[in-house]
Amino acid sequence: MNYIENIYICLAAPLLIATLCLNGRGRRTMLFLLAGVTVCLLSSYINTFIAAAVGVDAVTTSLEIAPMTEEFMKFFPILFYLLVLEPTKDELTDSVLMTAVGFATFENACFLTDNGAADFLHLLIRGFGAGSMHVVCGFLVALGIIYLWNRRWLQLAGTLGLLSIAITYHGVYNILVSQTGTAAMIGYVIPLLTVALTLIIRYNYRQRTERQRDCYTINK
Repeated sequence: MNYIENIYICLAAPLLIATLCLNGRGRRTMLFLLAGVTVCLLSSYINTFIAAAVGVDAVTTSLEIAPMTEEFMKFFPILFYLLVLEPTKDELTDSVLMTAVGFATFENACFLTDNGAADFLHLLIRGFGAGSMHVVCGFLVALGIIYLWNRRWLQLAGTLGLLSIAITYHGVYNILVSQTGTAAMIGYVIPLLTVALTLIIRYNYRQRTERQRDCYTINK
């Protein structure tokens, strides 16, 4: 049995147990973390198969094949959830982000096994960088689903468009972090800055919404 299957069992087992024991939001969170770990494993199989079929090396696979495969694989559990259970916007957003977090967790665990734990600083930067990148890509898809799926004519085109943006973002990240020195550091920092900017915008939007609500209440 390959080591990635061993890692999958170690990560998936407690998530599965937690899924069976919890209810409500907690169960949904564990379920989509498990889904993220699972689709990451499946993505590695698909990437390996495609690479062997077209005859490319691991570096080319990481730069040209993996971004598209992984973003589509992360999207499939969310698409199933959306079509079958009709979740609310908050439930959908949480599920997208948990899938991305599960995917990043499994990917980081495999990276740790491949490269060892000697360089703590590099692992710290890489862990946050890869985690942020997957969360950003998931957030892009979540925004598309939330704001476009109420408009039938935009469902397909809009979702594919945002998936394309996520794939491009993922691909640029992979290209940068495959380099050394400054280029790699820029690649790791870009997702962190994107997350920070998103949080700032989200905070300002909530503050503005609350002020408008307070003004409306006073005037009423």
